[in-house]
Amino acid sequence: MLRTDLPQFDISEDIIVGTDITEDILTFYKQPFRLKAGIFALCLEGDIHASIKMTNYHIRKNDFVSILPGNILQFLEQKGKARLCFIAFSSKFLSQTNMVKSSADFLPQVIENPVISLKQESADLAAEYFSLLIKTQEQVPDIFNTEISKNILLSILQGIRYMYQKRSWNPPALSRKEEIRKQFISIVMQHYAKERSISFYAEQLNITPQHLCTTIKQITGLTASDIIARMVILDAKAQLKSTDLTIQEISYSLNFSNVSFFGKYFKRHVGMSPQAYRNSQ
Repeated sequence: MLRTDLPQFDISEDIIVGTDITEDILTFYKQPFRLKAGIFALCLEGDIHASIKMTNYHIRKNDFVSILPGNILQFLEQKGKARLCFIAFSSKFLSQTNMVKSSADFLPQVIENPVISLKQESADLAAEYFSLLIKTQEQVPDIFNTEISKNILLSILQGIRYMYQKRSWNPPALSRKEEIRKQFISIVMQHYAKERSISFYAEQLNITPQHLCTTIKQITGLTASDIIARMVILDAKAQLKSTDLTIQEISYSLNFSNVSFFGKYFKRHVGMSPQAYRNSQ
């Protein structure tokens, strides 16, 4: 079972981009921690061993790494000089941009395969893109406002979609429990806006609700309801911060029968009302 009391890592700014992740910095992260930010990185040189979601990965030159919020990350070792360029988005920023909805068609594949090897020309293109962002940030420090940052995130997601669609995958054999987890998350991402019932997802997987709940708890450390709620709340937060929709309209978009029920659901998971969240900094 995954630990839920791990140290958590986030960033204070909406977006940070750079090329200064080296072996000296990696040594600070030898203990596992849970990521709240989202990080996309390209290995420029070196040989790095890391654990992502409790699975070990060997990261080499020209490997592109997508580390999504909620993932457990640990750097195990590196051989020789290691250098990565990266872009990181804060959890607050991601909650305002509805990353899940804009990438639902390929995000499950990224979750299952966070490390992808690029051909040299694709790696060069990605490195040039990172370099352009870095130079832009250095020359115009205040240019990365919210709207520009959103467009940068969307362009990166489009690039990742292209990279993953071009690959033919030979997925490793999964245990039955891991397969249930994988399928459950994929179905949740497709249906969370309309379905929050455990029985619905169990029926889709052709298993009993009890079997689903027990399996998800054993594999992820979270309940099936927690995972569904995370998707619903992520969407709700994004709509509250990035749209002018009324709270009633948002509640209907997420299939709540009335705005009062939506408000209670949101407050139970976030600790404040939808209006208070919309008004918060």
